[in-house]
Amino acid sequence: MKIYDVTAPIFNGMPVYKNKAEKQPSIETNTNGHVTESRLSMDVHTGTHVDAPLHMINDGETIETIDIKKLVRPVKVFDLTEVDEKISLKDIEGLDIEENDFILFKTKNSWDTEFNFDFIYVAEDAAAYLADKKIAGVAIDALGIERAQEGHPTHRSLMGSGVIIMEGLQLKDIESGQYFMVAAPLKIQNTDASPARVLLFDEMIG
Repeated sequence: MKIYDVTAPIFNGMPVYKNKAEKQPSIETNTNGHVTESRLSMDVHTGTHVDAPLHMINDGETIETIDIKKLVRPVKVFDLTEVDEKISLKDIEGLDIEENDFILFKTKNSWDTEFNFDFIYVAEDAAAYLADKKIAGVAIDALGIERAQEGHPTHRSLMGSGVIIMEGLQLKDIESGQYFMVAAPLKIQNTDASPARVLLFDEMIG
């Protein structure tokens, strides 16, 4: 069995959404004699993370309401590295996507080493299709699942249908196919997202 860690590393100077300074993590380290302790301050949407409905829906549920069993499960990875600008309905309607699937989209984003303002995203029509399919979750290799869409229809369509959204994966070394995923958000209470460690296994477990 091979384990793939598809989590973005967290460090000061890492890629953050739109290069906003306030989103840059800060790590302060102090050493007293032989004891070293560090303090981390960061946005809950840092790097690889899981969104909660509260992120885009004012009265939406918070991150701890997502059952961990929904994030430890089989997933399907689809290679969409030939797609430019955005993932539209035409790019996915022919894929093997079924009800309750958790899907991961691999795009050109996985080769970005700094924030790309023109990152590939999931367009509104594709999000509506996924919501209608009643999938369990969708993940992408960008720090956002959408950009430049007024009203954030991709987020709202998916979240409104109970679809889990995960962003910031690193899928460069992952081939299309089925994997077993372990995605573990930090057990933070009452927030709109949480950073997560995400592992893929090339054999099914259980």
